[in-house]
Amino acid sequence: MEAVSCSTMSLHAFPSNSFASTPINGNYPTFKPKPASAIVGTRAPSTKHRRKKPSPKSKKPRTFTEKDAFPESLPLHSKNPHAIYEDIQRFARQNKLDQVFTILDYLNQQGIPVNPTTFSSIIAACVRTKSLAQGKKIHAHIRMNGLESNEFLRTKLVHMYTSCGAFEDAQMVFGECSSGSVYPWNALLRGSVIAGGRRYRDVLSTYSEMRALGIELNVYTFSNVIKSFAGASAFAQGLKTHALLIKNGLIDSAILRTSLIDMYFKCGKIKLARRVFEEIQERDIVVWGVMIAGFAHNRLHTEALEYVRRMIDEGLRPNSVILTTILPIIGEVWSHKLGREVHACVLKTKSYSKQIFIQSALIDMYCKCGDMESGRRVFYRSKERNAICWTALISGYVTNGRLEQALRSIIWMQQEGFVPDVVTVATVLPVCAELRALKRGKEIHAYSVKNCFLPNVSVVSSLMIMYSKCGILNYSIKLFEGLEKRNVILWTAMIDSYVDNGCLHEALSVIRSMLLSKHRPDTVAMARMLSVCCELKNLKLGKEIHGQALKKDFDSVHFVSAEIMKMYGSCGVLDIANLVFENIPIKGSMTWTAIIEAYRYNGLYQDAIDLFDQMASKGFTPNPFTFEVVLSICDQAGLVDEACQIFNLMSRKYKIKASKEQYTMMIGLLTRFGRFDEAQRFIQMSSLS
Repeated sequence: MEAVSCSTMSLHAFPSNSFASTPINGNYPTFKPKPASAIVGTRAPSTKHRRKKPSPKSKKPRTFTEKDAFPESLPLHSKNPHAIYEDIQRFARQNKLDQVFTILDYLNQQGIPVNPTTFSSIIAACVRTKSLAQGKKIHAHIRMNGLESNEFLRTKLVHMYTSCGAFEDAQMVFGECSSGSVYPWNALLRGSVIAGGRRYRDVLSTYSEMRALGIELNVYTFSNVIKSFAGASAFAQGLKTHALLIKNGLIDSAILRTSLIDMYFKCGKIKLARRVFEEIQERDIVVWGVMIAGFAHNRLHTEALEYVRRMIDEGLRPNSVILTTILPIIGEVWSHKLGREVHACVLKTKSYSKQIFIQSALIDMYCKCGDMESGRRVFYRSKERNAICWTALISGYVTNGRLEQALRSIIWMQQEGFVPDVVTVATVLPVCAELRALKRGKEIHAYSVKNCFLPNVSVVSSLMIMYSKCGILNYSIKLFEGLEKRNVILWTAMIDSYVDNGCLHEALSVIRSMLLSKHRPDTVAMARMLSVCCELKNLKLGKEIHGQALKKDFDSVHFVSAEIMKMYGSCGVLDIANLVFENIPIKGSMTWTAIIEAYRYNGLYQDAIDLFDQMASKGFTPNPFTFEVVLSICDQAGLVDEACQIFNLMSRKYKIKASKEQYTMMIGLLTRFGRFDEAQRFIQMSSLS
């Protein structure tokens, strides 16, 4: 054979009888040609005819041999085919697809068939690695082996193509399947479910077609369909499917009951989820986990913790999934004592204490509870750390106001050999914005570009806010205009950027552009829009946004209704502001503060103070912002006695620490009215605090 390049040599160029004298050991590594010195030739020629050793310059390239293709395992054709299949399946389980295809190419050349079980294991490896190109190669090999009509392999191929996002290829393979079997249909459904809510219509269409054709639906079919309905919050369809399960006698399936609970929670139907749960006689850890996760998803923290206690009372211990669900809840409700109990449970179970995601959840929980010392202790005692642990610690520093330390941590993280990911970058950028650390922010921007983190929404929106707070509005505009696709978060970030720089009319222009686009404002965007209308006293646009809020039932969200009241108050329409306030079924400190502000905008200072007294008498707890608003009203109106009473109420009854600005305001107010002794007392209190 002529000498050829190792990188381009085809397996089909091997001579058919060249595999006879090579040893076997059952391994098929990737293609690694051996040096010429390692190749053993055939019988040496006699001394008589032996040529002189050529000089290095005239040395011919060695011949490409069979050992270069399979240096550790030849000849294959001398092995039992079943042994070869087992070797292929072993490589497939290890996701070593290059070795698998090298062997398949050789088997194809030698005419050795491959069985469906072996192909199935290779397809499973393609699904695990999301290797569409390799999956298409396997499909070609299946055709070459004459197995394209095998129903089992067709089902596997449909699943592979849908898992890799190639829905058109999946449909082509599915079209070749017989419509009587449920398994190809299930594979098609499963792939659409994996794709998420955007494929909900496809799932619904496939499900409807299955029923129309009389396909016998099984538990796996309904499980996929219910998961899709849960992801799309399709409550009406989910309810119909629940009725069909009862009708077909499948409601006793534990898998389907669990799926129904998850679906009802994701649709916000808490009572129905509870009812399905209570109907289950024997509850396993999976059902309890779904209930706890459902309550957490709907921010019902008390109920989630209650069900954890119920589960423990029934003799079940929380597993790692439940622990990672409840630890963030504990942090949210500041239940430090319960958090320590859970930590003790983790330490008792040695396998849990070694799991990095549980360690990260513990760090996050302690930091949210304000116990940075315990959070740092968990972090530094972890034998293994990753980017998630570092991000949890950085987030903890941010939560506890230790912003400089948060910025330093990202440097320490890299010195330890960990690369900041998208979440880390999105966590640190708001710190740069708060500290006005423009140089560090630009460095993180460059790092994000280098690592292809753009156009991630969280990173881009954080960069826009960072540049706007640092006074470089032009950079925020360039980032926004450079995006091909925008969503409501980015529109809101652009509005915030203009507002931060006092460009209210430009912010109003962005609001109008957003309302004309296909993106509809969410609750946060609507609150920002109403805030701009309040500042500009733009009643007409404010009414339009209020109308949209009513259509979407956003007025039931407290911070939206608060902005509506302030907008009407700022525009001098106090009667509508009062009407909005009276129609709020469950009032809170935010809504009370908003109506007080509405009265302030109209110069009704005493009425605003009376509203504050009414708020306190009805049992509502004023927050720090409420006191800030009320004290500023007293300062504007010159209500000295009321200001002293409210200040004492804030610090003594509600235990809210006064800010430096509030001390300065009280000192100025008392001085203006000649009450110098009291002003001096406030100066002393300010220095002590």
